[in-house]
Amino acid sequence: MENEGIETLGARDARWLGEYSQVHMNVFGTPLRVMDHGKGTRIWDVDGNEYLDFLAGIAVNSLGYAHPEWVRAVAEQAAKVAHTSNYFATEPQIELARKLVDIAGAGPGSHVYFGNSGAEGNEAALKLARLYGRTLPNSSAQFGGKPARILSLKNGFHGRTMGALSATWKPSIRTPFEPMLPAFEFVDPRNPTGLSDAFARTGQGPYGEGPVAAVIMELIQGEAGVRPLGPDYVRSVRALCDTHHALLIIDEVQTGIGRTGSWFGFQREELSGGVRPDIVTFAKGVAGGFPMGGMIAFGQRLSSLFTPGSHGSTFAGNPLGAAASLATLGVIEREGLMRNAHDRGEQLRRGIMAVGNPLFVSVRGCGLLDAAELSHPCAHAAMTWALEHGLIVNAVAPDALRMAPPLIVSEQDVDEALGILGAIPGDLPDD
Repeated sequence: MENEGIETLGARDARWLGEYSQVHMNVFGTPLRVMDHGKGTRIWDVDGNEYLDFLAGIAVNSLGYAHPEWVRAVAEQAAKVAHTSNYFATEPQIELARKLVDIAGAGPGSHVYFGNSGAEGNEAALKLARLYGRTLPNSSAQFGGKPARILSLKNGFHGRTMGALSATWKPSIRTPFEPMLPAFEFVDPRNPTGLSDAFARTGQGPYGEGPVAAVIMELIQGEAGVRPLGPDYVRSVRALCDTHHALLIIDEVQTGIGRTGSWFGFQREELSGGVRPDIVTFAKGVAGGFPMGGMIAFGQRLSSLFTPGSHGSTFAGNPLGAAASLATLGVIEREGLMRNAHDRGEQLRRGIMAVGNPLFVSVRGCGLLDAAELSHPCAHAAMTWALEHGLIVNAVAPDALRMAPPLIVSEQDVDEALGILGAIPGDLPDD
């Protein structure tokens, strides 16, 4: 491999990483670099090496780095009040909730719960589904009923807290912490009868199971390698939920806030088939880099199941995060970044298949959430090669590279990334 111009681990990076390993729990492995500052779609490490960021903090930094409107909104709010607790409300918190209900098209009576991450948004949705399940026929234990169940999909990812982990498929991250919460089940989206079979097991008697309270799913299974479920499958899930009075929870932590070219992925016909969820969860890109997440419950009946004390969080909906979110949503709207996500995503997907690199056999995704499938399982080696040549991408699966650049990414940025991707050696060793 040609070494001239390659960005290697510098002295300051190495020193800081040595200290990191001495004080930080080893839950993330060894970091690739120690980053210092960013601007736009670029970020620099502590040794001054520059990178074109096509991961954006894993679909978080919607506006890239140091967007002036985001910086101004956070600075102005920090100078006023950063935290009040939920004994009080603030204007940014109320404005943001109203805005999210509006952009989701949730309708009258819909309400928002704020948390600090995607896992917390999903925890809230799962707790709300538990409450809903208690209202279903044959679910009351005092009358001989059985606990309502929550169905999740194989290869789905919803978080690492115990409730969200119970709905997350990946055995390697579940098994060490078992037993998980009861009444969670997994169905295979590749099995056309898997979901209907799970619903059919509802019934009284020794062989029957409790009713299904909810199905939780991603429209694009991000951590499984950016794999869309497909509109036909999503429509079939919605139909089964309607027939059996179950909730449909769509986890939009990774696909929401403009990433797919619409505010939410369910608003794209090619992803959802036009279905309407009962609950949407969000996080990642909503605050442009500030920790923020939550859920939107559609309609008054569902929203009213949460009452004072049934859920909460110290930092939920804090004014600093709300101000960052309002600034992020405002820029996405005013600068036409959803259209840009659509256009640049098409450019990226077409370009990957046109570079002529035999390493790339296909590309999948929507908007600016995409994955290039590789000819052999060398994703970590390919990611490292790209990083050393100034491009940040992610080995999301052994044979796939994930790309989720900031929504502000330009046509020139995509061309530059394609130049680096096209030069990745096709004979890299397997991971």
